[in-house]
Amino acid sequence: MKGYAAAAAAPPGKRRWRCLAVAVLALVFCSLLVPLAVLLGLHHNRFPSGYLTDDHSASEFSFGVYEHLDGGRKHSSSQGDGSRIDDLVKKLAPTFAKDLTTNIASQSDGNEYEKNGRFTSDNVQASVPPKGAVYKNNTAHYKNRDTQQVVSREASSLNTKSDGIDWKENVTEGSAGDESGKSCQLLFGSYCLWSLEHKEVMKDSTVKRLKDQLFVARAYYPSIAKLQGQEKLTYELKQHIQEHERMLSEAISDADLLPVVDKKIQRMDEIIAKAKSCAVDCHNIDKKLRQLVDLTEDEAHFHMKQSAFLYHLGVQTMHKSLHCLSMRLTVEYFKSSSVDMELPDADKLENPNFHHYVIFSLNVLAASVTINSTVMNSEESENLIFHLVTDRQNFYACKHWFVRNRYKEATVHVLNFDDLKTEHLNNLGIQQLSPSEEFRVSIRNTARQSPMLMRTEYISVFGHSHFLLADIFSNLNKVVVLDDDVLVKKDLSFLWNLDLQGKVIGAVQYCRVRLRQLGAYLGGLKHDANSCAWMSGLNVVDLEKWRDRKVTEVYHGLHRKFHNGSEASWRAATLPTTFLAFQDLIYPLQNSLVQSGLGHNYGVTHGALKNAAALHYNGNMKPWLELGIPKYKKYWKKYLTREEQFMSGCNVNP
Repeated sequence: MKGYAAAAAAPPGKRRWRCLAVAVLALVFCSLLVPLAVLLGLHHNRFPSGYLTDDHSASEFSFGVYEHLDGGRKHSSSQGDGSRIDDLVKKLAPTFAKDLTTNIASQSDGNEYEKNGRFTSDNVQASVPPKGAVYKNNTAHYKNRDTQQVVSREASSLNTKSDGIDWKENVTEGSAGDESGKSCQLLFGSYCLWSLEHKEVMKDSTVKRLKDQLFVARAYYPSIAKLQGQEKLTYELKQHIQEHERMLSEAISDADLLPVVDKKIQRMDEIIAKAKSCAVDCHNIDKKLRQLVDLTEDEAHFHMKQSAFLYHLGVQTMHKSLHCLSMRLTVEYFKSSSVDMELPDADKLENPNFHHYVIFSLNVLAASVTINSTVMNSEESENLIFHLVTDRQNFYACKHWFVRNRYKEATVHVLNFDDLKTEHLNNLGIQQLSPSEEFRVSIRNTARQSPMLMRTEYISVFGHSHFLLADIFSNLNKVVVLDDDVLVKKDLSFLWNLDLQGKVIGAVQYCRVRLRQLGAYLGGLKHDANSCAWMSGLNVVDLEKWRDRKVTEVYHGLHRKFHNGSEASWRAATLPTTFLAFQDLIYPLQNSLVQSGLGHNYGVTHGALKNAAALHYNGNMKPWLELGIPKYKKYWKKYLTREEQFMSGCNVNP
């Protein structure tokens, strides 16, 4: 019985031992699983800064905001901090509802072309033209449009005049381009030009030097510690690693470092040189140093993405002071007597004997500078009639501004585009004011001295509203069309005696871009390949010849070919319709008449600025923005109406 009892009592003890063994195994498994999960989580989140030891490709940090186009395939967006910015972009996208980003065409030649500027989450594709890529952006409130991007597949022609512009900027692009030859401007637009000019001297360079030395020393230490006879070097390397760690734990900037830091850096360089002279297995060292390069590139890419976003946000959103000015003027208009709003010189508005200027604008401050500069440099201001065409949102502000502010004897007539009744308005589907459009054109570079495959040019063309000129001003024979980012420096009265030799429009040609380089975007329609592109900004228009040549009807036919029903394609179609509608109808004005590029080019010479009759601030860096180019802003600010009380009340100080 005793033996039986002992035998019966044995199994519970064994069972308890087995339970304990299973519990221990489970604990060991969990202790291994938790660190592994943490490491995988860090690898997935991709911290944007700091020296991490995970291995990954820099290509993972792709630009989700600047969507890639490669044969119609979309590339995935970045993870971690990159996705946070993408989420922010998507939240901001509804505020730019009127400013759709358009991609015309889905075919590329193996390169990845990225959007410039407007950060919207949707990529609306149109059906024409069949090749290339066009990226379109407009602002809803005032003329400060980011440029459309056109990537040309044709070889470029460099046999043109520089027009006072230092074209070294195209070579400068190479410093910011990638190894495939794509320039920084192709990827980020005019942000690259702005960032190069505003590059600051590196701060806290000593702290960064300490971090770099520490990373290299840590990379070599495990391999040196395994070598026989290198105990002294191992000890010194370990000692200096600890000293660097201690200094970096107490210092955030160079000012926090002790005076002996230079000696520490020099000594660490000597020890690292000794470590490099030893025969070690280079695999681990190479792996860790590659991690340093990858992390540095990823961090730079991430911060460039952030900076480009903030730049374009500042360029394309209305400054609160300008919004305040427009709202204050609108409120004041309705407080004023309607009698005071009547135009005293109404009989001049349709008299063809006066000099009539037309401005399409959504920015009262910009339009006022254009008008003021024209009047101040005119010998006979009483002959000047300005027709300012704006939309309903800005109509009352503009009207009240020009009642409060007189410019010598000139007459300013403000028209509400939304109230215009013209023959072609409904047929063309133009439901909102469309001022001149700006394009950023990337062309294959054939210059042997240039290391880049692409060069970037900026052009501006008529908007859709310009094709209603003959209808809006049916009683006039000739007008001069000005953009609101144009500053007039000389008397323009000679333009009224200019013989256009049977042509419809006089414009400054831009032969750095020819139609053969834009052939893919002209819908396969017949065109003169050697014709130069031309610029809006300052244009003489013969309305009689316009009506005889039926330019509006020609435009209407082209509009049907390039417009597929969406607002995005309607806006982007201004490039082909403008060049094709005025084909063989352009009278070339002297290149020195208008100096363009002041909204993107830092290299315009002083002589070109002095000799030009007008300055055109085409580009993103408009003079009324804080991001405007300082050395050109002084010319524009000279014609601001400083005594206006609403200017000081709204803190308008460009």
